[in-house]
Amino acid sequence: DNSLNNISESINYNNGNALEVPNQTDTFLSDVLNNNTSLVSTDEDYKTISAINERKNRLTEDNLIFSSSFSYTKDKRQDLFDEDFSIFRFKVEAAGNLLANTSKLFGLNKNTDDRYELFNVAYSQYIKTEFDYVKHWDLGRKNVLAMRGFFGIAIPYGNSSSIPFSKSFFAGGANDNRAWTAYSLGPGSSETTNEFNEANLKLAFSVEQRFNIFENLNGAVFVDAGNIWNVFDNVEDPDATFNGIESLGDIALGTGFGLRYDFTYFLLRLDLGFKTYNPAEEASKRWFRDYNFANSVLQIGINYPF
Repeated sequence: DNSLNNISESINYNNGNALEVPNQTDTFLSDVLNNNTSLVSTDEDYKTISAINERKNRLTEDNLIFSSSFSYTKDKRQDLFDEDFSIFRFKVEAAGNLLANTSKLFGLNKNTDDRYELFNVAYSQYIKTEFDYVKHWDLGRKNVLAMRGFFGIAIPYGNSSSIPFSKSFFAGGANDNRAWTAYSLGPGSSETTNEFNEANLKLAFSVEQRFNIFENLNGAVFVDAGNIWNVFDNVEDPDATFNGIESLGDIALGTGFGLRYDFTYFLLRLDLGFKTYNPAEEASKRWFRDYNFANSVLQIGINYPF
């Protein structure tokens, strides 16, 4: 990684030589994050190293998931052109129960983390539920008011104390809170240096007014709200965990506007989101602190977000 080598050279870590992969790069990451170099946590290079290490862990972690799921959808749309309808979706997923019973039955050994393993990989055990509701109102003259509400929670138990990254929730992105890039919001009011922020509880709400500008060119104004939190897992940071009603004060608010061009077979969407209420800031600086074009986020998507 060029960034690692550039930072290593800047502090003369390896006598100006490039780091060998993977041994020297792993050692360098460990030395920086354990404060064995001149870098401190407030340095931008330290934050870069932290992000690279977090990315490495996410991309190389092993998870063994045996799960079953049930989904239910009630869609009241009459056809593709119907703009006055509602959709309700529900999903529940359970993982690890069969393996847990098998492990106990055959008396399998546990690893150093007190977790049963199969094929030398600890299996995940959790239950996950999602509720998703979408409602559209046709106001006439190609004018539509659209709303979405989402709630999801994944609870680890038994052989797990956390949820696998691939099964966790994230906030931000073109189909979520558009004032933040994907994975950059949360958890809660915490402000981390991680590139992939995730948690096991999520709330999301969006309202969007859609209107026609000219022929196939459409516009929209929107309000997005929501966040992610840790709950019932091994995360203890009070800023990242859901601690009752007071944690609802961590709900982030993004507002913005967008343009959409309808190509008949698909729709190209450009949305510009502004951080209206940012829970990661100090309490007195959360409203409209970064509400400007310099700190806005451009989201590019295909078709409508909901």
